[in-house]
Amino acid sequence: MRYSGVPKIITFILMLLLSFSAGAQELNCNVQVSAQKIQGSNRQVFENMQRDIYEFMNNTVWTNHVFSYTERIDCNILINLTDQISSDEFIGTITVQLRRPVFNTTYNSTILNFVDNSFRFRYVEFQPLEFDPGSHRTNLISVLAYYAYMIIGFDYDSFSPLGGTEFFQMAEKIVNNAQNAPETGWKPYDGSRNRNRYWLVKNCLDKEYEDVRQFNYDYYMKGLDKMESSLSEARSSIVESLRLIQNVFRRRPDPFMYMVQIVLEAKSEELVNIFTESFPEEKSRVVEILTEIDPANKNKYEGITASN
Repeated sequence: MRYSGVPKIITFILMLLLSFSAGAQELNCNVQVSAQKIQGSNRQVFENMQRDIYEFMNNTVWTNHVFSYTERIDCNILINLTDQISSDEFIGTITVQLRRPVFNTTYNSTILNFVDNSFRFRYVEFQPLEFDPGSHRTNLISVLAYYAYMIIGFDYDSFSPLGGTEFFQMAEKIVNNAQNAPETGWKPYDGSRNRNRYWLVKNCLDKEYEDVRQFNYDYYMKGLDKMESSLSEARSSIVESLRLIQNVFRRRPDPFMYMVQIVLEAKSEELVNIFTESFPEEKSRVVEILTEIDPANKNKYEGITASN
């Protein structure tokens, strides 16, 4: 025999490891379920809920793309339960966070960090969570699947121009399937000031908002990813990328630009940190843009020039 038994075993193990790596799912999603506001319940149900949601987010195959183990998308899902309507029905909020590694650094930049306040769902212990892209099975499954695709879409947009379109379209399909659902968050008129799942994905697929998605790409690929090698050039590119959001703001300066708000809410602290050490002229330029497109954080942005 040309090969002994031991090398064959080693080869077999290596093939299994490579196969596992190539077939790793898309998300590396940390899940936390908080039920501190619910008194007198069986606490085990919340542990099981957290475990089932974790497995659903991380073990579901969301795309036909190949991800290695290290390429998985880092994200967080925090479910804060505020009320228990019945033995298996709950009300709460869901916080969605998405991080992206910055090239040649150990820094992870936040792409998304927002709270969905319209979260009512049923959870039955030991009933498997299975996603069917063609139907609305339960509100829990649809909401989780919707945010899985939104997370993947925003992540892909940061690596290629409009790269997340196919995933936003999947999220839109979930919205369409849920139009007859009794729970809120899926319809145009749900929620306050149009801050709901319907409008977020609608904005993402609306050509009027393509510049916001282009900003996501330019900000990372031309800006943050080059900070380590060329700081001044990278900062200049970030200023120019902000003008893309400014263009959208000036075309649609209304309070219903949910996508613009979501993007800026995730970026405000980071932008202050980036430009605090910049030169005075660049500080003035970026503060002028930021206070126009994000007036709610005007005081925060004015701190950039205060550091001269």
